[in-house]
Amino acid sequence: MCSDPSLLEGWQWLWCYLSTPKHQQFYASFLVVFAVLIVTAPVTMILGFAGALARRSAFLPLRCFGIVYTSMIRGVPEIIFFLFVPIALDQLVEFIRHRIKCPEITDPIYQGADFVVCMAAKMPLGSSPQWAHGLWGFTLAVIAFSIVYGAFAANTLHGALNAVPQNQLETARAFGMSERQIFRRIHLPQMWTYALPGLSNLWMILIKATPLLFLLGIEDIVYWAKELGGAKTSYFAYPHPDWRLWYFLALLVFYLSLTRVSEVVFKSLTARVSKGQSLLGQATAS
Repeated sequence: MCSDPSLLEGWQWLWCYLSTPKHQQFYASFLVVFAVLIVTAPVTMILGFAGALARRSAFLPLRCFGIVYTSMIRGVPEIIFFLFVPIALDQLVEFIRHRIKCPEITDPIYQGADFVVCMAAKMPLGSSPQWAHGLWGFTLAVIAFSIVYGAFAANTLHGALNAVPQNQLETARAFGMSERQIFRRIHLPQMWTYALPGLSNLWMILIKATPLLFLLGIEDIVYWAKELGGAKTSYFAYPHPDWRLWYFLALLVFYLSLTRVSEVVFKSLTARVSKGQSLLGQATAS
């Protein structure tokens, strides 16, 4: 039925248009957004905990590193890191591979504005399948997102750890608990009550930042909405006017729905970790 678009009208034309291979890639690109969120979130939390614990460390160099990490990234526009980190990591990996795989080449790698390495040092190789190039770009994007939002998570977790009432920790010490036991059984569980509001905001910001994948060369939902919505008759066999407004309206509905679901989930988590907190506060005050 869809073999000759010129013979189609109405709903048949629309059905065939929305089921083209290009549109199937558009639908699959929504999975890319979920994949970025699913992979980035735990890596961000790991970096956040590492940064928060580094800021609390008694070892001065480690504490200074934690302070510099959180302060520097929070003070620089995120878009700079999103563009800098993938480029810097990509060139660093290719630089190391060039030194290992092509030691006989003595020409400088940096030649003016060009970064020139041997073909064997390319990451990924030029002969690699398309999915390998996509996976490498996805990995660089996740690293960039994790470094940036890990700093924000570290600041949030650091503040939450400091917000836990000290009398609870002192009571645990009075019962003979070790510092490790106090942190695992008292400090860490109580910390979530103060951390979740900030982490929920960070999650919302991360969701809103996923369209930046388009700037990193990843074919995400923004890329396909721009390509499929534009009036490019030479792009596929279904010419149409400029429909970008409708494509981006669909993305608006998608992001609003995703943030709404996230709000419900975080509200449930906050209620769960806060259970008994008000009674605990009353008992402490009395």
